[in-house]
Amino acid sequence: MVSLRPLYAASILMSAVGVFIAGCEPKPLAADQLQINSADPRPSAGYPVMAPLEEYLIADRDVEVALARTAAPPAISKDATVLVLTRHGYQAAVEGKSGFVCFVDRSWSGPFDDPEYWNPRKRGPTCMNAPAARSALPVTYRLTELALAGQSKDAILARMKESIARKEFGLPEVGSMSYMMSKSQYLNDNSPHWHSHLMFYMPGEMNASVWGANLPSGSAVFGGGADLPGGGRMPWTLFFVPVPSWSDGTPAEGHHG
Repeated sequence: MVSLRPLYAASILMSAVGVFIAGCEPKPLAADQLQINSADPRPSAGYPVMAPLEEYLIADRDVEVALARTAAPPAISKDATVLVLTRHGYQAAVEGKSGFVCFVDRSWSGPFDDPEYWNPRKRGPTCMNAPAARSALPVTYRLTELALAGQSKDAILARMKESIARKEFGLPEVGSMSYMMSKSQYLNDNSPHWHSHLMFYMPGEMNASVWGANLPSGSAVFGGGADLPGGGRMPWTLFFVPVPSWSDGTPAEGHHG
């Protein structure tokens, strides 16, 4: 059965800073330009604190836009709003018209007990539909705001628990889901590409058995509630469904190394 750990480390929790619309359409890029160069992988113990901010940023705005679009098939991502990460948070580089929002998630959106929480190599192209963009994306904005402010992982966890307790984040809207089908994803050092997959956000707590998820004899669905270290949980239950092809239509099997 597929392990969920690489996926959880890529892109699950999400935050609320302002987004401005720049509305510039990027030039097309070759597939080999989507590979983001960075330092060689370090062992998990090599990520105890946040790396210099430059290691998380993608210098070429057009490259990040193109990478974000690989999260979903072109029929979906071509009309999506596309965000890029800047020193001041995520900002809209392209204003879409479909309601979908594509962006490249970074390591601090992963679980707080992940030893690669600060891994600057992590790139999780994600494309949320409109309900998820309205109700789940604000969590990504908040996490990013805190990380870019130089907060430690413990401080970010404490702030998020406070925000959840105050119900600053509402429940995900009905129908909230996202695509993570990028062949160029880098989810962690041990399993960079994991699986092409879809994510579904369910409000509150939902037993995995309702979805037939995580069955020991095999299941097409994985996931469950997102518990926080020291108590508390995220305001949703997440389910993941691997799909057989990458967003470009090529077979996904055999690209998990």
